[in-house]
Amino acid sequence: MREVRMSIDDETELDRRNFLKCMAWVGTGAAWTLSSGILKGSPLGQSVPAPMMSHDASTLRFVQISDSHIGFDKPANTDVTATLRAAVAKIKAAPEPPAFVLHTGDLTHLSKPAEFDTLQQVLSELSVPVFYVPGEHDVLEDDGQSYLQRFGKGTSGAGWHSFDQNGVHFIGLVNVVNLKAGGLGTLGNEQLEWLEKDVKRLKSSTPVVVFAHIPLWSVYPEWGWGTEDSERALSYLKRFGSVSVLNGHIHQVMQKVEGHVTFHTAMSTAFPQPAPGSAPSPGPMKVADDRLRKVLGLSRISFHGVNHPIAITDVPLEAEVQTAAAQEVVMDNFSFTPGTASVPVGTTIMWTNRDDVPHNVVSTEQKFKSPVLDTDEQFSHRFDEPGSYKYFCSIHPKMTGRIVVG
Repeated sequence: MREVRMSIDDETELDRRNFLKCMAWVGTGAAWTLSSGILKGSPLGQSVPAPMMSHDASTLRFVQISDSHIGFDKPANTDVTATLRAAVAKIKAAPEPPAFVLHTGDLTHLSKPAEFDTLQQVLSELSVPVFYVPGEHDVLEDDGQSYLQRFGKGTSGAGWHSFDQNGVHFIGLVNVVNLKAGGLGTLGNEQLEWLEKDVKRLKSSTPVVVFAHIPLWSVYPEWGWGTEDSERALSYLKRFGSVSVLNGHIHQVMQKVEGHVTFHTAMSTAFPQPAPGSAPSPGPMKVADDRLRKVLGLSRISFHGVNHPIAITDVPLEAEVQTAAAQEVVMDNFSFTPGTASVPVGTTIMWTNRDDVPHNVVSTEQKFKSPVLDTDEQFSHRFDEPGSYKYFCSIHPKMTGRIVVG
């Protein structure tokens, strides 16, 4: 689940050079605030700094959930309805309600009527509209007609559609029908022609959000994690200064930046899947019962402009605050304290800027990079591999530090 807040000045082009600060999600959610061209974030369920709580009429806030797999009951998660309800509870508990929810597919596990019924019942607890695109698990029967009858009203073709909200253009694409043996997701000529026409009327300054089930970039083609004709789709979006692509399908957080396009995959509300290439095949990954919600825990993404790498950190949902406090590095008086921290594998380090000037955190081996951190802003990174990780502040290079993981 990902929650996004955007404040858009319709008279001014989005300043991509300042498009950052921090995105974070709790459980399977993330909170974004875009104000004056700066993206900031905070975990769902935690207090939000006053500047983020704008009540301006132009503020847009929405939530993404993905891969509910209602009907799945195997050991990886024997009660996926409960974890979906937990996601819904987080949305409802947010200080401000979202304008709407995006569901990026695999609502159900077997496309059964009872599964669709349960999904609708749970999401009906939200008092906001929900916009959908199907996953491959939603079109297993009757060529997806059951999905379209329930969730495709007002859409075209297999369920693609678009809408505008607060100066942002949203495009829901379908890349899970007519899949070929051993192939990737596909959009098809009809949908691509529709997309080309759909965006022609827009100004290049219009922020665009695309959402689809299978990633629109080649995450891991060996497992079918990509869309074969995504290059053509993205060619229609090159002229826009701000394009964000939201996907599900792989049940884990990954991201990249290509020009003005940022790609993000969401965690599942049902179960995790292995990292690309780390297992013989994709599929539900069993973890200890007491670790499930930690695996579905929180992650933080941050990026700064289009020429800086995206930093992503997964932090266990449980004990996130304690972990961050126990393993904190403070930036103050133009130094990192402690200068060297020795931690076990799996530890999350939280850097906090206490200086009156901005700093950042940059791995000397390009393993991670934070956005520019102003006073009291934070950046975190989880260290899952043993080794010695040197880093510095690229704004003030004499500031250096090291994390020893073992």
